[in-house]
Amino acid sequence: MDRIWLKSYPEGVPADISATLYGSISDFLAASIDHYRDRAAFISMGRTMSYGELDRQSLAFAGYLQNVAGLPRGARVALMMPNLLQYPVALFGALRAGYVVVNCNPLYSPRELHHQLEDSGAEAIVVLENFAQTLEKAINGTAVRVVVVTGVGDLLGGLRGPLTNFVLRHVRRAVPRWSLPRAAPFNRALALGRLHNLEFAPVEPDEVAFLQYTGGTTGAPKGAMLTHRNMIANLEQVHAWIAQSIGSGSEVFVTALPLYHVFALTVNCFVPAMIGANNLLIADPRDIRAFVKAMTQTPFTVITGVNTLFNTLLGDDEFLGLDFSRLHLAVAGGMALQRAVAVRWKAVTGKPLLEAYGLTETSPAAVANPLTIEDFTGAIGLPLPSTDIAIRDLEGRDLPLGEPGELCIKGPQVMAGYWNKPDETAKVMTEDGYLRTGDIARIDGRGYLTIVDRQKDMIIVSGFNVYPNEIEDVVMSHPGVQEVGAVGVPDMKSGEAVKIVVVRKDESLTDVEIIAHCRQYLTGYKTPRHVEFRDTLPRTPIGKILRRELREKVEPQGETQETG
Repeated sequence: MDRIWLKSYPEGVPADISATLYGSISDFLAASIDHYRDRAAFISMGRTMSYGELDRQSLAFAGYLQNVAGLPRGARVALMMPNLLQYPVALFGALRAGYVVVNCNPLYSPRELHHQLEDSGAEAIVVLENFAQTLEKAINGTAVRVVVVTGVGDLLGGLRGPLTNFVLRHVRRAVPRWSLPRAAPFNRALALGRLHNLEFAPVEPDEVAFLQYTGGTTGAPKGAMLTHRNMIANLEQVHAWIAQSIGSGSEVFVTALPLYHVFALTVNCFVPAMIGANNLLIADPRDIRAFVKAMTQTPFTVITGVNTLFNTLLGDDEFLGLDFSRLHLAVAGGMALQRAVAVRWKAVTGKPLLEAYGLTETSPAAVANPLTIEDFTGAIGLPLPSTDIAIRDLEGRDLPLGEPGELCIKGPQVMAGYWNKPDETAKVMTEDGYLRTGDIARIDGRGYLTIVDRQKDMIIVSGFNVYPNEIEDVVMSHPGVQEVGAVGVPDMKSGEAVKIVVVRKDESLTDVEIIAHCRQYLTGYKTPRHVEFRDTLPRTPIGKILRRELREKVEPQGETQETG
């Protein structure tokens, strides 16, 4: 498309970046730590860790893996922890020693964890003791021979306060009994690692840094191979996009999204390290009381999240009373941002909620709105520097401006492929080097992209395409609705019909009222035929609504309305 989006770039943002500023993530981390050694890097439960301490602790952990555990260069190291100080220490340590990091969701079942450990060939794992019982059930039949177990308070030192004590008591009560013979305590591993000098092995840019597993919405999860070049390129792309608006050393990021997820990994872990920012780690964002209290105690300037997280915060009275005077950047990604949430966010905070777009396979950032926009537009923004896009039909032909088709992405941040799955890689990579995203999008004359919906989530009613995002946006505009998910269900007359699953803000709200509301804004075949009310909606670990699970129960609760 001749990069028509470049004419809409904010002043100072380059068309292209260099993906070779650093040879590896290890080189980048060493440079950042050296530059920002005395600055605060992470805050967790009232405990602050400087970049200098992060340097010492991560080198100690690297020394343990290399010299005590005896892991060979290039071995896969799994991390299974929420947002605690131990995560960046283990992450940076593994990468600095030349290992490949495999991020694991702490809420995995034993079956899911076993698949990921077996598929990746991980030889070591660091796990929070709360989830050690899961590992005990999953470890047999895998290559894991080094286990390090950590507790929530391991790096908190002697620091205690009312919030810390509450969290520790709460978390420790949630530790099931486990047995992992020869498992090493985290602090013991650090102590042993300090006795050895780390031998830095040169890492080539095209070596794999992460096996980052996709969510597994279709079939078994696949490990996206993200190389050092991929990650450095994406870091440079994001930095180029935000550099005009972000102050070096003065920023405090709120990190509620789990760092094991690729969104937070790049945007909340590596980007702050690049600019010497501080990072407020939220171990459990579902605990709104502790989450908001932490934000009260730490004035913040940047917050990232998904639509459901922002919607939850906006429903909390204490959050509404926070001081937002220092906040100047709020970014939503991971799922579609709903207009009602974006409008309310600005009304409460005085700052716009900017939407961005990415995928595990793109390390993850690919498209973002300029930081200069003031209001919600519904667009995900412009392709980042050095990123090309194409909108194509099912046969791979380019479509004209304004016509919806599959979004395809090309750039230095696109993965090297799926781990040990060449056939799956071939399905998503085109001959001319584009990644097929599976998302339906359109581009306008200014180069702005709008996601219509996921290809697999599209509902076909009597031959007409219906996109769940549009339905959800309309339903969310009703003042009595807290959350909603829209899916297609079998229908004898139309093939599929629209069903919505609603969490009510107003318990007196009826399905008849919701359908009447939808009829004002949607044509007949798009209007929901079925309404189900639930107390909660199923979500992924980062808060994305699982439409797949909403489809599993198709019987409507309450009256259904024929909408033609």
